[in-house]
Formats: sequence, structure tokens, C-alpha cells
Amino acid sequence: QVHAVAVRAVRNKKERGRTSGTARGPETCSECFVCIPILHLDSLREREGNSVPVELFWRMAAFSEFGVMPELVQAAEDLEWLLPTDVQAEAVPLILGGGDVLMAAETGSGKTGAFCLPIIQIVHESLSVGGKKPKNDGRCCLNTADKDPMLTITDNGLHCSVHDPRAWQGSRSTIAVTRGGKYYYEATACDEGLCRLGWCTPIATRDLGGRDRQSFGFGGTGKKSHGGQFDTYGEPYGKNDVMGVFLDLDNLVMKYTKNGRDLGKAYDVPSQMLKNNWHAGITIKNAELQVNFGDSKFKYPPPSGFVGLSKAPTEFIAQKQAASSKSSSV
Repeated sequence: QVHAVAVRAVRNKKERGRTSGTARGPETCSECFVCIPILHLDSLREREGNSVPVELFWRMAAFSEFGVMPELVQAAEDLEWLLPTDVQAEAVPLILGGGDVLMAAETGSGKTGAFCLPIIQIVHESLSVGGKKPKNDGRCCLNTADKDPMLTITDNGLHCSVHDPRAWQGSRSTIAVTRGGKYYYEATACDEGLCRLGWCTPIATRDLGGRDRQSFGFGGTGKKSHGGQFDTYGEPYGKNDVMGVFLDLDNLVMKYTKNGRDLGKAYDVPSQMLKNNWHAGITIKNAELQVNFGDSKFKYPPPSGFVGLSKAPTEFIAQKQAASSKSSSV
């Protein structure tokens, strides 16, 4: 019965000249969810009755489910792109998630839309962020102008979240330090998602050690990450755990604490990287995270000699950026 309704909907739409010459009704039930530009639920139910199940229409919102911004979703609907093709369903969320994507598909499969939709969105985001006036008061926080597209950062720059289990999304601190000093920040996992915490240079990818040698991370699974290599370190951490993240440029050492307990040295910082600019870095997957760079009281204060990143001595601050006020996720 549902299949018959779908076929009639396509035929009626084609008779009114609203579909392309290639539009057709599905020949089997399995095709209904892949190849038909279905009419809106309200108008179809008005003609066929409320017995038509809502489940038939859930894919009409598929582009928005991928994280595509509402304006682009509307533009796609105006072009009658109501259902994503296979390559679009695979590629769009991966590109928006910051992944490197290589696609191969036949002509007419929707490849142009698969890469143009996320590119337009990313460019729009970058221009929008660049034009905003800073809303923070100069304190150290997560930089909303230096983040992955699907990461949400609150106006104060100290709480971030992403509700997508497929991709890591990260950001760097607005302050970077270099050449010396001992620095600390705290991060608290707010739910059961995955977190990775550490330090990185401005040219590093935001996944903290997952793909390059310009960043050093430690994840909630109890693995430290650098240069694409993951090694056992410390112990796992998760919801409500307060992680201390240390950078000692005087002794070229990085380490972590869990709820105030020292987990030992995690990394020796290569001496040739001493003069690099070092940002605090976070990346999360399907998680929420709260950070404290030292503008409020630490739950577990660091040992003598260490200061919160926001209190770094002026002579060691290499970079201090204002974060954009943009806080909404796409």
C-alpha cells in the first residue's frame, strides 16, 4: 500500500511538469527510498489519508541530518534534491567533519553536489567567523575561528560539544606560548563521549596526534597519540573526570593528571620544537567538554612553578588571538 502511494505521488508530480525527464516511479519497494522525489508529507496525507506512515518520509530531512546548514538544505529542496544519492550520503558528513575524502562514482551519481555543498558551507563559515567582532574579554579560551565545522563552542569559549559519532572535531586555544615556561589547563568530560587532550602547533591538524607530528594528545581510551601512532599511557578517563594537561617547556616534558593524580611523563618534547608556538588543543567525538585555562579556580591546582595558560608570562606569549563570537554548530 505504501509503495502504491509513492508511485502515484511521483506520477502526479511528473504530470504537473515538476520533475525532470528522467524521473520515474520506483519498480520495487526497495527503490522507494532511493530514487523518488517524494511530495511533502502534509499534501500527500491530505489526498491519501493519515494511514501513510511517517517513516516513509524521514529521508526528506537527510541533508540536514548530515549537518548541512538550513539555507543549503532549502536550496537543495528548491532544486528538488529531496533525497541524497549514495555518494552524497557518504561524502557530505565526512567532508563537513574535516576528513580527507576521495570519491569515485559514475557520471550522474551526484559527485558535484557531494563536494560543492560542504565546500560552500565551509567557505561561508570561514567568512562569517572572520567578520565577527570578538565577544570575549581577552582571556584564554577555545578559538571559534580555529575549529572544525561541527564543533559547537559557547560564547565564553570554555565549553564545547559535538553530537556526531563519526568524526573527531577539535579546536585550539587563543593563546600560544613558546621558548620557555610551565603551563597547565584542566578539562572535564561532561558525558560518555570520547575526548583527546593535549598540545599542538598552529600548523597541526586538530585531531591531536592522529595524523601528524605537530601535535601530542591523550585520549579517553587510555592511549596517547603522536604522528599517527597510538600507545598505552596512564589509564582511561570519562564522564566527570577532571584531566590536568601539563606543558613544561623548561624541561621539554608533557604529562597528565587524572582527578589530581599524576599519570607520569607522557612525552619528551623534541628540542628542535622548543621555539614552536604551542596551543592547548582539544578534540572530541560525540561528547561535551568543559575547559579551564586558569581564569577561574582550578579544581586540582598544579604544582608550584606551573601557571594556567591564561596567566602565561608576556615574554613567552607567542600568539594571542581574539575568538569570534560565533557559537552555533552547523
